[in-house]
Amino acid sequence: MSIALSLMLFFMVVTSLLGMPIGLSLIGSGMLYLMISGRDIGLAAEQTLNGTWSTFIILAVPLFIFAARIMNAGSITDRLLSLALMSVGRLRGGLAHVNIVASVIFSGMSGSAVADASGMGYILVRMMTKGNRYPPGYANAITATSSTIGPIIPPSIPMILYALVSGTSIGALFLGGVIPGILMALSLGVVVWITARARGFPREEPTPWRAIPRQLGRSILPLLTPAILLGGIYSGIFTPTEAAAVAGLYALVLTVFVYREQGPRELYAVLKDTAVASAVAMLVVSGAFIFNYAVTIEQVPARIAAWMGGLDMSATAFMLFLTVIFLLLGAFFTTTTILLVVVPLVLPAVQLYGIDLVHFGVVVVVNAMIGLVTPPYGVLLFILSGLTDTPVGKIIKESWPFMGALIVALVLMAIFPEIVLWLPRQFGYR
Repeated sequence: MSIALSLMLFFMVVTSLLGMPIGLSLIGSGMLYLMISGRDIGLAAEQTLNGTWSTFIILAVPLFIFAARIMNAGSITDRLLSLALMSVGRLRGGLAHVNIVASVIFSGMSGSAVADASGMGYILVRMMTKGNRYPPGYANAITATSSTIGPIIPPSIPMILYALVSGTSIGALFLGGVIPGILMALSLGVVVWITARARGFPREEPTPWRAIPRQLGRSILPLLTPAILLGGIYSGIFTPTEAAAVAGLYALVLTVFVYREQGPRELYAVLKDTAVASAVAMLVVSGAFIFNYAVTIEQVPARIAAWMGGLDMSATAFMLFLTVIFLLLGAFFTTTTILLVVVPLVLPAVQLYGIDLVHFGVVVVVNAMIGLVTPPYGVLLFILSGLTDTPVGKIIKESWPFMGALIVALVLMAIFPEIVLWLPRQFGYR
């Protein structure tokens, strides 16, 4: 490893640990490498811009962010919560089950775990803790862990980022996440079923039969979002990026014209929030491309592939090995760092072992989502702690059984590729 590369890595790690935004940390470390190694900064900038902004895929990120923001701003969240409450509220620990089902439903629209936790998740925590029906730590724990389903069931912003660096089909990745997302929900549901009976959590009042048609009617239009997206992609009507635009337009039409909940002032706030979130995401993407430009020059991916290729293990064992590595990385680094910086380093080794890139991509994204609830980083833990004034320690204490369930689901996905690949293959993926 050269001195320039060593200093670059040292700068990135130190500045990240000191709290510098990861996008600026990546850009700064990349620039440091270019100056020390005497590389042409203009050439690096040109290749970074071409690699980042010449691809149509990256446009999907701000569009899906907009769709998630506008859905949280209107009554769509409340409509979906009512549907989930009607479906599983009568079970023991009903609101905890509602939390999981609501995350599954909302995941088909937002593609973001943070949007799920800070929007619908916050409302559910308030519902669960009202009247001391559930401990605050438990309510926040199930909210944080169920929010990880959001980017697994399509659409998914992390999967778009993975497709950007791997060249994998976004459509295949989206379909590949459906069964794993359901598996994660079922795993969390088992934990809720056990803990609800052990701790005597309450049931909710069943919805009267005469009210069911009205509840379904209120929810049917938002529920069409994932059907429109996946149907349009796999019928060839539009590309995944165009699907993101359709999702944003559909959410806009629902909230502004159908439900009449968004005026000019509210819409401006949504657009401003979307612009800020998109700028942060794009800054990270740009920084990651500069960083990857440097490690590619140093032939780091090839060296890692050569080392990993000499480990003499089966493809399944190698997947489990990478799963452990990414679980550890997820505890300390952001999702975008893992997908845009770490994944390109190991892709040559993954291909060397003959592992399908869709299978690997879904497993990596699930890994990264579990990282969002893993101490000490645990972004979702801190977001919900700040929103609900619940100590992080209480949330972490209640999170361990749910995290265990998610890890079991993750290991099953890593060992059995068909959990990920069966559905894409039904639609022609090979």
